Amino acid sequence: MAVLMRCKNLLQAFSFQTGHAEHLCRLRASSKSSRYVFSDEASCVRSTSLGLTRHYSSDAKEDLQVRYLDGQDSGIVVFGINRPKAKNAISRNLVKLMSEAVESIKKNGKVRSVILCSLVPDIFCAGADLKERAKMQQSEVGPFVSKARALITELGNLPMPTIAAIDGAALGGGLEMALACDIRIASNSAKMGLVEAKLAIIPGAGGTQRLPRAIGVSLAKELIFAARAVDGLEASRLGLVSHSVEQNKSGDAAYLRALELAREFNPQGPIAIRMAKLAINQGIEVDLSTGLAIEEACYAQVIPTKDRLEGLAAFKEKRPPRFKGE
Repeated sequence: MAVLMRCKNLLQAFSFQTGHAEHLCRLRASSKSSRYVFSDEASCVRSTSLGLTRHYSSDAKEDLQVRYLDGQDSGIVVFGINRPKAKNAISRNLVKLMSEAVESIKKNGKVRSVILCSLVPDIFCAGADLKERAKMQQSEVGPFVSKARALITELGNLPMPTIAAIDGAALGGGLEMALACDIRIASNSAKMGLVEAKLAIIPGAGGTQRLPRAIGVSLAKELIFAARAVDGLEASRLGLVSHSVEQNKSGDAAYLRALELAREFNPQGPIAIRMAKLAINQGIEVDLSTGLAIEEACYAQVIPTKDRLEGLAAFKEKRPPRFKGE
């Protein structure tokens, strides 16, 4: 009963907004190719195989770039971590910016999927910013880790699909962020691991809970106890990532595969996808009988939607449906 009540509360929290939420930032994008350009003249430039131009800088305000794609990719939001001098390490500022970004899209019914990636070559996220951590008082460490854990929990609780595109090293807290996403895609050369034991600490932002759920208890213990990092191919074999792709010359193969996947999600009924995610996430934590009750509650949410009627009409008229998330 407690689980069903929690599910009811989540259903209420995931109420769908038809208006536009205020965007954290709006970047120029071509309606035909979803090409995006960051307008920081002092920043460095990285070109990708799609003809995209990524700029990255060490300005604290640019630690996270949030892009709302448009045109055929409207509804896809990209979170790009951008701390080149710190290997995208998790700092107080990055936690703040990511928390704001997650909050800004949480109730935005127009967002169909989120891609979490890096704008820095060969790095996804190196984990905690140890230089910043070394300057903290002992009394400050616990509260900071709690904030990071809360951020990663909120990332995992986003109602729309989330995809981690791992084109470089994802270590410690970096892998914990990826584990909070629904789907992980890695390049073959990417390195992933919960390596905290090397520093005489344990994963503190969900790693001890999410890794066993992803790959099984015994393998998770082995990797955590040994502080072992694995490459994309091994991660795929273990079930840590859904897809492992050959890295390309521009170093964004995982991102491109994540974008392809997001494009597969885009035409589907957005409310249905959100309800499916909720049913899976809640149901996997309980017994089958309770899980089926959760599924029933989620199914009930899609019955009165305009999208369901549009799907039936499109099927009858033999045309693609035009779902609006209503």
